[in-house]
Amino acid sequence: MNQLLSKAGAIIVTVTVFLFAVCIVCGFHFGSYLVCMFLPIGYIMMSAGFQHESTEQTKVSANIGLILAAIYAVLILLVYYAQTTTVRLEELNGQAAKVLNYQNGGLLFNYDLLGYGIMALSTFFIGLSIQAKNKPDLWLKRLMIIHGVFFLSCFFMPMTGMFTHMADGNNGNGGGIALLFWCVYFFPIGVLACKHFSYHSS
Repeated sequence: MNQLLSKAGAIIVTVTVFLFAVCIVCGFHFGSYLVCMFLPIGYIMMSAGFQHESTEQTKVSANIGLILAAIYAVLILLVYYAQTTTVRLEELNGQAAKVLNYQNGGLLFNYDLLGYGIMALSTFFIGLSIQAKNKPDLWLKRLMIIHGVFFLSCFFMPMTGMFTHMADGNNGNGGGIALLFWCVYFFPIGVLACKHFSYHSS
């Protein structure tokens, strides 16, 4: 059961990242928001699998990664549930739209960046806990640890106002390219995690 749930989580991560990239290319905002609500669920399942496999020497690192995964999930679910409900279905006045609408680069957009910054920190600690016994696992470990670098930009750059006009891929090419770059980077993590849980016993 442990292996099955962990692999299912990795599959969810892989599929949702792919669909997110497709939605970005197609400009399908509702679709991108919707799939992003399933990504953190899959990521928690995947992280729990790595936490379960961790040794006594890496248990603290794995636990930190799992806790950060839960924090990431809360932030992201709040952001995108608001986009698919309140923002989409209600007529918001100027100030409310500025705060709640992700595409306006307001408060919820900054929370979204914070969420993915926390996710990056989570992958860093989970990566430290992985015991690489073959080349795919070694690549998985490296990709997750290096992904932790995204924490710095996601956490600090919004304080500079740089991302204000990059909340949506249509607000200039920069935002869309950045999101697609992240998808290209994170997709192999999902694939390698699927392989990992396919040949590691629970």
